[in-house]
Amino acid sequence: MSEQQLSTKHILGIKYLTRKDIELIFETAQSFKEVINRPIKKVPSLRDVTVANLFFENSTRTKLSFELAEKRLSADVVNFSASSSSTKKGETLLDTVNNILSMKVDMVVMRHPAPGAAYFLSKHIDASIINAGDGTHEHPTQALLDAFSMIEQVGTLKDKKIVIIGDILHSRVALSNIFCLKKLGAKVMVCGPPTLIPKYISDLGVEVSYDVKAALEWCDIANVLRIQLERQDIKYIPSLREYALYYGINRDLLDSIDKEIVIMHPGPINRGVELSSDVADSDQSIILQQVENGVAVRMAALYLLAASRN
Repeated sequence: MSEQQLSTKHILGIKYLTRKDIELIFETAQSFKEVINRPIKKVPSLRDVTVANLFFENSTRTKLSFELAEKRLSADVVNFSASSSSTKKGETLLDTVNNILSMKVDMVVMRHPAPGAAYFLSKHIDASIINAGDGTHEHPTQALLDAFSMIEQVGTLKDKKIVIIGDILHSRVALSNIFCLKKLGAKVMVCGPPTLIPKYISDLGVEVSYDVKAALEWCDIANVLRIQLERQDIKYIPSLREYALYYGINRDLLDSIDKEIVIMHPGPINRGVELSSDVADSDQSIILQQVENGVAVRMAALYLLAASRN
């Protein structure tokens, strides 16, 4: 493993990581990927470290991925689910975390519906914090595993064309992906219905398209996002059927493009809406590789943060 260290003691957002930090995480993740493909998948790297997983929002894939990463590193794991906790009785975020920290926790992995919650916490407690998604703001480890998976497929991302398609407005994955891909030298475009594209997104140095076929013809890789109906307080699209008709990616659409592009999706997929099953399960799709890489990248993030605390 590398002796280098991250420039920060938290992973709150890609915005706060340097390009060097990102490359160090990838290098470390590569080593851990070899570990998780061995018959004995555990290493004792975090044997004396206690990690609390605080999920104030429902999560299946991210929570499982972090839990598996922690156990592969031999950490002691405390799981906290807000739906069954005292937050329902009015306890504040700070009270909740301080109670958990009094149990001598070293690191906190937190998902919270409020943008900036992880940053707020980092200013008030001593533990290292990994942001596992804060509202519609950032989801840094998802962007890291996405970029890591892209590099595995196409090599360097410098000057590669990546399009992010779908519900950009409500997506924390989109924002983290844009920050990460731009830091790695990629050209980024967002594509979706005008109602689901934030007003000033081009200020982040990305191109905007409302035509999915044109976007696919432009790109090398398409990262397709889920329509987040649970975050939509008003109707942004007439119906899922209409969204699928104009922005869904199916086999016929891909076959009409004269090149083969890589298809990605952070999951869970609304099959038949963002992607048809014959695209999601095709050779062009690297969705399952993203899941596998998620564990390796999160192992790397935990390992490097633990090292920076010593």
